[in-house]
Amino acid sequence: MKKANRNTTGIIFNIQKFSVNDGPGIRTTVFLKGCPLRCKWCANPESQLVQTQILWNQKKCINCHHCIETCPQRAINISGAFIKINHDQCNGCKKCVNECINNSLDAQGEQKSVEEVLKIVLQDQVFYEESGGGLTLSGGELLLQPDFSRELLLAAKEEGLHTCCETTGFATEETFDRVMEQVDFILFDMKHWNTDKHIEGTGVSNKLPLLNMKHAIESGKTVLPRIPVIPGFNDSLSDAKEFSKKLHNIGINTCQLLPFHQFGENKYHLLNQKYDYENVPSYHPEDLKEYLNVFKENNINAFI
Repeated sequence: MKKANRNTTGIIFNIQKFSVNDGPGIRTTVFLKGCPLRCKWCANPESQLVQTQILWNQKKCINCHHCIETCPQRAINISGAFIKINHDQCNGCKKCVNECINNSLDAQGEQKSVEEVLKIVLQDQVFYEESGGGLTLSGGELLLQPDFSRELLLAAKEEGLHTCCETTGFATEETFDRVMEQVDFILFDMKHWNTDKHIEGTGVSNKLPLLNMKHAIESGKTVLPRIPVIPGFNDSLSDAKEFSKKLHNIGINTCQLLPFHQFGENKYHLLNQKYDYENVPSYHPEDLKEYLNVFKENNINAFI
């Protein structure tokens, strides 16, 4: 079998140790930058672009405007009381971050090699062995950086690690297969059962994700569909019934429901981006009892 190229690089924005919600056991989750979807409720808006992004914290800013003077790309300007970063102009040099007097700027996104990431992941190998855990790739979307994702997963397999990923499944079948070949357990996002509604909420069709999910199951992969339950988008009881039908058609009878939360709300402020779900109340497990029961009534083993 071909050995992993551990010099392959990719751009990531976080490495989270001791994750217990991203696959079986204790895991280290690596978050990759870049996503082809633009979900209106996205909890990680800083993950959407495959580049370093600068976040501005207005509460820390003392309005010295040194960042504007410092930026070699002239990517920073003032708009009323706000500092605005033009991400199309910014090249991620981080000079503004390094020279910010009051640490009001932060960079999200860093180029790392497979070897650099794996070195961090392997620090907790003993916990993976004891708990049945391992490495999980999340994002963003790992399929948007397929070469880096595949090499990192392959390197993890060479070290005897269990591999998992969280994916939207939005990629060609060829790209999907090439990466998923190295994945033991697939957490598969399922945003909506209806194509038009999926486009409305995410900006893309659900046809590729559904085809890839069915293909993965038919290929013998372990797949867990995960449905983010979003207020006013896919949270009706009729939605639950249609999701159940779709899952049966795909050939799977288990799914996980993820109640809508507001953990990412402040990130939109830091990015100076509009957030469509501003001040929308979060869902709690008890809010979804009827919704959950519809799945069970339709022979889908749904859980939260």
